[in-house]
Amino acid sequence: MSQLYTVQTDTALARLIEDAGEDWAKFTRHRFVEDLKAGTLEPAAFRYYLIQDYRFLVHFARAWALVAVKSEDVEDIKSAASLVHTLIDDELELHIETCAGWGLAEDQVKTTPEDPANAAYTRFVLERGLAGDLADLLVALMPCVVGYAEIGARLDRDPATRREGNPYDAWIRTYAGDDYQAGAAAAAAQLERVLGRRLGEAPWTHPRWSELAASFRTATRLEIGFWEMGLAAG
Repeated sequence: MSQLYTVQTDTALARLIEDAGEDWAKFTRHRFVEDLKAGTLEPAAFRYYLIQDYRFLVHFARAWALVAVKSEDVEDIKSAASLVHTLIDDELELHIETCAGWGLAEDQVKTTPEDPANAAYTRFVLERGLAGDLADLLVALMPCVVGYAEIGARLDRDPATRREGNPYDAWIRTYAGDDYQAGAAAAAAQLERVLGRRLGEAPWTHPRWSELAASFRTATRLEIGFWEMGLAAG
């Protein structure tokens, strides 16, 4: 059993999730997720999601490279550089292997046009980083990092999750696994450090908070759009 990642109370991240309102539940408990849990998701929907997720990972790596650029703390720079290395040298290759297991050739994965929902999400994150500072960028990145950790943890511990014969069990195990959970916890801790340095011990009382919360909610809504993109292809 993995060490389940949970959002700590009385943190900036918990406040961001609270301020996102029902959109957070719509993302983390979306029909796409529930169909993964039941093993009933249409294979065509999952294949299209896998293809688009490859493109997403490429831009995700770019965004974390930008974290290094925007960082002033050496440890933050080292952490971001390590993650970019992992994404480019390990995760993308593993993703291609996963796609192959679903009958998707590497050329098909790399040449399929980027879906508008995918482009909208990734460019929003990059724009937040380019136009703003490190706090803006990390806030925009968190729904993906933390949301997948929450989804993986919940599905892994839910007795209603179909395990035997579920073609999506490997996906669930990936995001419930110790490696991903630890990475999400580290990213959440980095967010707290950065917001604490820039906005004080209670970031939610800072004048910038409403803008950051709006950015987090927008990224959460774009995550919902990513699931909808997959379902539309099923």
